[in-house]
Amino acid sequence: MRAIVITTPGGSSVLDHAEVPDPVPGEGEALVEVAASGVNFIDVYHREGRYPLATPFVPGSEGAGTVSATGPGVTEVAVGDRVAWANVLGSYAEKQVVPTEKLVPVPDPLELDLAAAVMLQGMTAHYLTHSTYAIQPDDVVLIHAAAGGMGLLLTQMAKTRGAHVIATVSSEAKGKLARAAGADEVLRYADVAADVRKRCHVVYDGVGATTFEDSLAALRPRGVLALYGAASGPVPPFDLQRLNAAGSLFVTRPTLGHYVATRPELLERAEDVLGWVADGSLDVAVWKRYPLAEARQAHDDLEGRRTTGKLLLIP
Repeated sequence: MRAIVITTPGGSSVLDHAEVPDPVPGEGEALVEVAASGVNFIDVYHREGRYPLATPFVPGSEGAGTVSATGPGVTEVAVGDRVAWANVLGSYAEKQVVPTEKLVPVPDPLELDLAAAVMLQGMTAHYLTHSTYAIQPDDVVLIHAAAGGMGLLLTQMAKTRGAHVIATVSSEAKGKLARAAGADEVLRYADVAADVRKRCHVVYDGVGATTFEDSLAALRPRGVLALYGAASGPVPPFDLQRLNAAGSLFVTRPTLGHYVATRPELLERAEDVLGWVADGSLDVAVWKRYPLAEARQAHDDLEGRRTTGKLLLIP
């Protein structure tokens, strides 16, 4: 089969489109014909070595497709089932072996590429808005990078829960996307410090280094900063005593794996998200679908901030 292989960490040039042996499912595993694979910043972190992995490896952490074979002892899925997954490495490929405990069913009305587009980011937006900080009606919420794939999903879910959403964007065009998703206020990053100071119950920050200080300053006493990513680089160490002086603030660095750690929780979040997309109550904006061989371009576009919405690789 064809797959993207990384043999050494580095820039996008290390993404090698190569022929590799077909994987074989083992005990408790299924072989899936990949219909689409999502492109995420965690893939960039894996590629760069920021999150070190043994090499060589096939990147990609989410996808959707059709089960083509099962290993011994598998009863949860059968050949022909339409399934999706997240947090399982190896989706930049034509075929992937996935533990069946990580697979979730895709509702019949939902296209597989849209299922792939929403698994990682959709469940992340779900736990952030429902668990990390469970938004209440009339809460003031700040969402950074609101026109990206994550930001658009966060905005929609926050509005569904009754929040007043303040969105940050880098351009007028991206601002229009954020407003279309439901944002009540749209600001450029440079305006956050003056316009949002001490207004917010929660800030959802996937940007990191360049937004962290403004995110803290935006929180009212006992507010929560959910730092779920670091697209601009990691946040430097800082004095925790500052949280006291600023109003007994909370800062958390959550990750999806801890919020889908059990099979029931995984199914609950996935069924919510996929169901909302299937019934049209949650819109998934796919910015571009790339052939698998164009993974380098997909990474360049993502890192270059040229994108809005989701990027997909199609084998």
